[in-house]
Amino acid sequence: MSSLSPSDHLTLPARFRRLNGGMIALIVMIGLIGIALLYSAGGKHWTPWAGPQLARFAAGLCLMMALALTDVRVWLRFAYPMYGVMLALLVIVELMGHIGMGAQRWINLGFFVLQPSELMKITLVLALAKYFHGLSPEDITHPMKLIAPAAMVCAPVGLVLLQPNLGTALLLTFASAAVFWAAGVRWWKFALVLALAGLLLPIAWHHLHEYQRARLMTFMNPAADPLGHGYNIMQSKIALGSGGLFGRGFGQGPQSQLQFLPEKHTDFIFVVLAEEFGLVGALFLLFLYFLLIAYGFIIAWTCRNPFGRLAALGLTVSFFLYVFVNVAMVTGTIPVVGIPLPLVSYGGTAMLTLLIGCGVLLSISVHRDMRLSRTGINE
Repeated sequence: MSSLSPSDHLTLPARFRRLNGGMIALIVMIGLIGIALLYSAGGKHWTPWAGPQLARFAAGLCLMMALALTDVRVWLRFAYPMYGVMLALLVIVELMGHIGMGAQRWINLGFFVLQPSELMKITLVLALAKYFHGLSPEDITHPMKLIAPAAMVCAPVGLVLLQPNLGTALLLTFASAAVFWAAGVRWWKFALVLALAGLLLPIAWHHLHEYQRARLMTFMNPAADPLGHGYNIMQSKIALGSGGLFGRGFGQGPQSQLQFLPEKHTDFIFVVLAEEFGLVGALFLLFLYFLLIAYGFIIAWTCRNPFGRLAALGLTVSFFLYVFVNVAMVTGTIPVVGIPLPLVSYGGTAMLTLLIGCGVLLSISVHRDMRLSRTGINE
């Protein structure tokens, strides 16, 4: 198929025909698995989690489809304003945000509690993709041209760390690094940043909150405090082991049903799956995630414009990090950092963010053959 020029316009029926049906089916399957697990975790009742999650997922799917049919030039043109709005909301969170579980991460809108750091994961990727889309290959090799995008990353990461939210700050950093790498930034510049980060580790340790230091120490030896800081991961490992190969059965997991497993509807929902459906069930969900992530990378690989390619890669890496960090966290491979399992864990902003990101990915896929000007405005 020949490339579409910036002046070409796909009609709505044409966009609909170009939608990635396989990707949409995977999203629906993963979301329904999450609702079923929340139904089980709630004692086979729609309240308090499964019913609200179903309503959010249905509304989010409608939003995702609307975004998927949106002209990709809209994302390019408004990437900076969207980033600016999210950055302003992060400042508002710091000044007057809603406090919950010892952290100040939310804005209470009355009908909805918004976590701007989640939406920043999308807008930051889009803003960086737009910046590098407007540069020539020669510009990208110039160190001075990297000051602006580096500042674009440091500003939200710094604000998120103040909340404090180390897990989200790391996700923002690594997803941004993927965009920098895909844009053509040389490897030695990454090595330089890593070396500098290594030198700053003692200072960072000193500025961590007490509970964050406790999490890191617990990761090294969770059995040292089995009823305190090590309780979550100890119960998680017990539940994972009790599931065996095929699991205890739907709604029959003793750790989750008898309330031993903490945060079973959010951060530790993967453990509910492994306990009730065993290793086979856990691997099945991971396989669905693998296929969805593969779709994202294929979209990035086949996109013919730099903005779409970089945005698709950044969004896909961000989704991968959600899965990797959550699964590694609940299995004790990395410290507990409070990252939800995408499209499965209970939550409003996280679900909304992930479906928005999928909508943008689908939009990029629909317009993958379009050649974009550097501004997104027809030339």
